[in-house]
Amino acid sequence: MIERQFLRENPDAVRAALEQKGVEDVDLDRVLAVDEEWRELKTRGDDLRHERNEISSKIGDLKAEGNEEEAQEAIERSQELKAEIDEVESRATELEAELEAALLEIPQIPADEVPIGADESENVERRREGFDDHRDLPESVVPHYDLGEDLEILDFQRGAKVTGGGFYFTKGDGARLEHALIQFMMDIHREQGYVDVFPPIPVNSRSMIGTGQFPKFTEDAYRIGGANDDPWDDDDLWLCPTAEVPVTNMYRDEILLDDDLPLKIQAYTPNFRREAGEHGTETRGIVRVHQFNKVEMVNFVRPEESEARFEGLVDEAEEVLRRLELPYRILEMCTGDLGFTQRKKYDIEVWAPADDMEEGPDLGGRWLEVSSVSNFGAFQARRAGLRYRPERHESAEYLHTLNGSGLAIPRIVVAIMEYYQNDDGTVTVPEALQPYMSGTEVIDGHDPVGESALGADESD
Repeated sequence: MIERQFLRENPDAVRAALEQKGVEDVDLDRVLAVDEEWRELKTRGDDLRHERNEISSKIGDLKAEGNEEEAQEAIERSQELKAEIDEVESRATELEAELEAALLEIPQIPADEVPIGADESENVERRREGFDDHRDLPESVVPHYDLGEDLEILDFQRGAKVTGGGFYFTKGDGARLEHALIQFMMDIHREQGYVDVFPPIPVNSRSMIGTGQFPKFTEDAYRIGGANDDPWDDDDLWLCPTAEVPVTNMYRDEILLDDDLPLKIQAYTPNFRREAGEHGTETRGIVRVHQFNKVEMVNFVRPEESEARFEGLVDEAEEVLRRLELPYRILEMCTGDLGFTQRKKYDIEVWAPADDMEEGPDLGGRWLEVSSVSNFGAFQARRAGLRYRPERHESAEYLHTLNGSGLAIPRIVVAIMEYYQNDDGTVTVPEALQPYMSGTEVIDGHDPVGESALGADESD
């Protein structure tokens, strides 16, 4: 969350951030009024306590002097002050709760260098990589969702039968490919100095608040027990939407030491999101699903190292694509597409050549976001109580958090199936992945299973 002092001193900057990020449900004038009244009550309460302490200290002296009348008056005044203090503190507590709730609804302030824009159409492409020497493609590239069924490595119907729409099976070499990508990515990030954790998959509401998913985005989460729009408390559980949530909250309300930083952690998790979207090419297949695998990189850093670490994190995510030799581009988010929690964000988008999209590259196909690399400044740290002590004798300060996917695995599978597709309908396994698939060089499919493979009526 933003700092209260910043809000008081820079209301226009906060108002601009609300407008730039398209947040319309925050009454900033009300928030400022609540903060002002709260501060006035705190001052009033301090003055009343000071007066009561002075009176109380005199009561004993008045009694010792035999001045019972003035002593009684002092006692009565002390009781009046106590009642007034209780009333002031009760009101201040109410305002404090309202203020804290309101601050959770105010988005992060974009960094000064972030391009101003209304929506994703005004994002800025920074560079492209891997297009100068891309591999030769079939004359007509088959989309991954058709090819996956032809090769019997993707099964959408049975996924929907077992769970529902937006869930799927990977089978045979398709499943091996996902497992290989997970281990491949984690090996790369270990080389880059990351420590592995395997976090719990359910996360509580307090953790979702800490990283900024709640309270604004409960409709995107999978709740364990109860409907999403039912009241929830800090201990209610949700399925992990991204490893960012459990990993960032590992050290919630703790103080790290300067020697601990920078702290780089990676985690693989399955992720669960109620992805919304219209049916069609944009969502067909495994591009936009409700459960997907991802390796996440989370960084805890000193504030002065935040910007340099952001650039380093982008490079660490890119390294996966460089070794897979997949063409991609780097896109900087404008203010209107920046997200609630980020002060700066780059998306890494891989090229999937099968489905031509209007906003795709000149060579055809489309861009698929496989990583969002984000700098949150101290925004998450304030929400989660993440601090560090620069020196053992100094006061603790809020650290900065950053994260980036390293990478979202289903979309990498899509890119591999389409970019490494051959004329005969097989898929070449990228050279860097072959050791992770026991030397398999080509995915050439599997035989179908069951009577349906013979064309029999499954209802018989």
